[in-house]
Amino acid sequence: MAVVASAPGKVLITGGYLILERPNAGLVLSTNARFYTIVKPLHNEIQPDSWAWAWADVRLTSPQLGREGHYKLALKNLTVQSVSSSSEGGNPFVEYAVQYSVAAAYATLDNNKKEVLHELLLQGLDITILGCNDFYSYRNEIERRGLPLTPESLASIPPFASITFNTDDGNGGDCKPEVAKTGLGSSAAMTTAVVGALLHYLGVIKLSSSKDQQDRKDYTDIDLLHKIAQTAHCIAQGKVGSGFDVSSAVYGSQRYVRFSPEVISSVQVAAQALPAPEVISDILNGNWDHERTEFSLPPLMTLLLGEPGTGGSSTPSMVGAVKKWQKSDPQKSLDTWRRLSEANSQLEIQLNFLSKLAKEQWDAYKSVIDSCSKLRSEKWIEQASEPNKEAVIKALLGAKEAMLGIRYHMRLMGEAAGVPIEPESQTKLLDATLNLEGVLLAGVPGAGGFDAVFAVTLGDSSSSVTKTWSSLNVLALLVKEDPCGVSLESADPRTNEITSAVSSIHIE
Repeated sequence: MAVVASAPGKVLITGGYLILERPNAGLVLSTNARFYTIVKPLHNEIQPDSWAWAWADVRLTSPQLGREGHYKLALKNLTVQSVSSSSEGGNPFVEYAVQYSVAAAYATLDNNKKEVLHELLLQGLDITILGCNDFYSYRNEIERRGLPLTPESLASIPPFASITFNTDDGNGGDCKPEVAKTGLGSSAAMTTAVVGALLHYLGVIKLSSSKDQQDRKDYTDIDLLHKIAQTAHCIAQGKVGSGFDVSSAVYGSQRYVRFSPEVISSVQVAAQALPAPEVISDILNGNWDHERTEFSLPPLMTLLLGEPGTGGSSTPSMVGAVKKWQKSDPQKSLDTWRRLSEANSQLEIQLNFLSKLAKEQWDAYKSVIDSCSKLRSEKWIEQASEPNKEAVIKALLGAKEAMLGIRYHMRLMGEAAGVPIEPESQTKLLDATLNLEGVLLAGVPGAGGFDAVFAVTLGDSSSSVTKTWSSLNVLALLVKEDPCGVSLESADPRTNEITSAVSSIHIE
């Protein structure tokens, strides 16, 4: 029986850089761009002599990359070895996800369930991974086809299209091809989808569908999934990052404060020496001290993402430069971080207040959003005809003000550290965006750089922003906020994607 699970990509709207250090928080929105994993048995039955087998076959297929990898999973010490003949490197994210998920099954299931687990593993694991087009950049493809830079053009690309590689001709074409990405956290979404599908398939947890998540009371299963996905992701990356991307892939949109890195660092040491289930028990019982609070955009607001197409910036090198600056100028950097942190909390407070007003004063809230969506922000205050409406408008303007403060301090930090966190080309684009009717926020997500911009718009104003971006050579993506985390799916997304893709596009 096949199991299909999916996990969302993310957009970090506040908390770039600061989120790396406790107790700073970041606001992260999960999106409708999802990674899917399909797990089913590789062999229909267990071969008669298989009781003597010491390993399980694993096949990993990425149809979009045209790749297939074959592995042996040793059941004694749970190591994963590639037996593929192809020269392409493996996929460490998926390899560690498999290893740690199986180890988690051995570490948590009781003995009579281990029998079933063993039989499942001896049938082999057939794993397919698929990522929504939104994770990858199709800008060059659209330009090559001579299509306009619009979301409608993006929507004309078939779902789960095969992914073209960038080859850098400067190096004589021998460099390792890198898929151009849109910065939605594909490795975290992929790792989480694989871990979720495997843990469900192996009987360790019960995943719920997106419909059943609204009234979830018990987080035991999903917390276990989170710990395994964070660990696999960190070890595959070779470093312990903040983990916000995995956390949002598991739980959906949220306010996030990172875990202390020590909870995983011990694994990196132990992973070489101990058999995996012991290591996993330590992880599952470790002191996971991250904080996660419900957060999503207030009603009638839309997240928009744009791809300026000036070539991505490399996050690790930007983070490295900021860390170096912190060491070289501790006083100034502490001051900048404190101000940035205050602006981040201010934005969070205003957005949460807007959600509260929407609940308590829906008519006033809706009326203000509708009228402000057709006006530039300097005209909003004129709509404050009564106290209830005035409260909404003040919160909108407060949110906008806080975002301007965040951008200001992020720019200062970039200048001080000598990296383009909000480069001038982005500043011009964001300022132009904020001048449009109905735009509440605009900024560079995450660590900043050239590769993406986001906006939050009111009511129905997003289509005019999309058109303006197109005229400024920015491609608006099809990505929207979707607060839902990791989910059990009812079918292979390639069968039902066609209908949903068609219905989600409205041509102006």
